[in-house]
Amino acid sequence: MTPKNSEISLEDRITGALVGAAVGDALGGPVEGYSPEQILERHAGRVHGVVGPWHGDAWRTARPIAPYHKGDGHITDDTLMTHALIRVYDRVRDHLDAYAIADHLVPDLMTNPRWIPELEATALPLQRIFLAEKWLVTRLHYGHVDPREAGVGNIVNCGAAMYMAPVGLVNAANPRAAYAEALDIAGAHQSSYGREAAGVFAAAVAAAAAPGATPDSVVTTCLSLAKDGTRTAIERVCEVATHHTDFESALFPLRKAIAPYDTVGPDYRTPSLGARRPSRLHTIEELPIALAMVLVAAGDYRRAVLGAVNYGRDCDSIATMAGALAGALGSPVPDDWSKTVSEASRLDLWEPAATLTAVTREIFERDVTRRRTHEAAFAELGGPRCSD
Repeated sequence: MTPKNSEISLEDRITGALVGAAVGDALGGPVEGYSPEQILERHAGRVHGVVGPWHGDAWRTARPIAPYHKGDGHITDDTLMTHALIRVYDRVRDHLDAYAIADHLVPDLMTNPRWIPELEATALPLQRIFLAEKWLVTRLHYGHVDPREAGVGNIVNCGAAMYMAPVGLVNAANPRAAYAEALDIAGAHQSSYGREAAGVFAAAVAAAAAPGATPDSVVTTCLSLAKDGTRTAIERVCEVATHHTDFESALFPLRKAIAPYDTVGPDYRTPSLGARRPSRLHTIEELPIALAMVLVAAGDYRRAVLGAVNYGRDCDSIATMAGALAGALGSPVPDDWSKTVSEASRLDLWEPAATLTAVTREIFERDVTRRRTHEAAFAELGGPRCSD
């Protein structure tokens, strides 16, 4: 019997979110950058699970994919960065800020070789991550920029948002705290609506991890915190999502709804002149679409992730976000998917979740102690109002 949402434990929500994010990432990787029509033609139908590389055995040389082995259950940089952030939490064992990114995440990317599934080799994570993430190393390690401001000037994309699920989980059931912490962390990486999306995604994960949470309550929480174009886009896209119960019918209406707020433009591989530039009117595409797919799927993991994957464009990141949200809500990740991804990526998907669960409990205990200390000091100041 499937447990009620309110009966799902912290461990299960954290595990569901992190395993769910990694599996979504792996399923989306091989079709990233393509349109729903191209995906339909290439796979003679929609993608329904783990598939092989777009160019088959020619993945080593086929452009623009080479030299990455995307597909066959390989996770991408979304999961590499998510797990790197968990290692920072494991080291600090408290809430993080932009300085923690400079002091711990950047050295981890630069100095600790790891198995990189897409390269089929052991390498520094720095050698796999995209230019928007290499920015962290350039600005913080070589440029010695103030970590709180280092994100200014970077490409504005989903680079920071894609790995913020751990922030939401550390602040489970406290979306406002997750939003604030993610904004601080993301200041080292992004600015404008890229940074805003990182905060809102973390808040969404924290809201999804709350007892009794639903897709509707998650979206309501996002709308209560999001600012500017990010808020407007979430509102418009999610309103469209409420009219659909399957992703097939939703694919084109959702793209039409997000288009006015997306700077990349209709051709994902040939971005518009205004692509990824700061703006108060725009948003990243990935977060609103991920929220919409969770709504369309009524929180069901399999349906939400497959909707995200078949949407195309930056679908590994969309599926990462949708998978984290559905997993945090308590919808189970299919065992065959998680087993295949874990084995293919040579990665224990469950160990980071166990680590973050232990750290989350420690941080909560620290928060309680800090709160009680503040309460005692405030009471000594005569701060509390006397009751009649």
